[in-house]
Amino acid sequence: MTSVSFQGERGAYSEAAAKVFFKNINTVPFPTFTEVLESTVKGTTEYSILPVENSLEGSVGESYDLLYSTDLNVVGEIYHRIEHCLIGIGRLEDVDTVYSHPQALGQCRKFIEEKNMKTIPSYDTAGSVKIVKELKKKNCACIASKISSSIYDMPIISENIANNTSNYTRFLILSNKELAQTGKDKTSIIFSIKHEPGSLFRIIENFHKNNVNLTKIESRPAKSNIWEYNFYVDFEGYVKDPKIIKMLEKIKQESLFMKILGSYPSAKLS
Repeated sequence: MTSVSFQGERGAYSEAAAKVFFKNINTVPFPTFTEVLESTVKGTTEYSILPVENSLEGSVGESYDLLYSTDLNVVGEIYHRIEHCLIGIGRLEDVDTVYSHPQALGQCRKFIEEKNMKTIPSYDTAGSVKIVKELKKKNCACIASKISSSIYDMPIISENIANNTSNYTRFLILSNKELAQTGKDKTSIIFSIKHEPGSLFRIIENFHKNNVNLTKIESRPAKSNIWEYNFYVDFEGYVKDPKIIKMLEKIKQESLFMKILGSYPSAKLS
């Protein structure tokens, strides 16, 4: 059976997204994103799943930084709907403290502020359910999924508490393998630019000249030098297509560093 590593405890959104993407798999939990990727690098698992951005809270910085350093290839993506619940043993009026992952706390900020709750960040949404269960306090609750409440046998106090019901997280699937062209591919790359006027424009111009649809560009601070940035770019096309090969060669010439993360079938919102 296919094995997939994810960050967090059983019932985490990463695990749920992996099960939707692969259908029939063996999921393997790890405490950190670094350990998730290392397990696949070493061959302990065949694939890793990594959350990279949320429709409400934006990018997951740690994931983008790990994409820079990993040798794994991106071989898939999935947009997974996030439906947050308030979980605990008390009633809503009893709760004054809420635990969850920082991203989940941010996605439910309006609800938390309206109820005047104190927030305590934890390493994982599903992990916060374990914490609250062990505390056995009516004033303490957590934010996680329905699946988590079922796994840990904890009551749901309130459902659909996110700032917006259209709440999706994009996950990337990583592997030691590469995928063949499918005809509906997306490619992800990273590059850093020279400190010269127009350097970013000259790189972006290549997409226009080659009629390639650039679907995302994201900047992250480079860890090596202060006030320097790496750019993460997604675009339509397959990495071994002759037109894409030529375009990437031009981009490489204009950049200080370029890394191809991989080509994979483009996913749609479900």
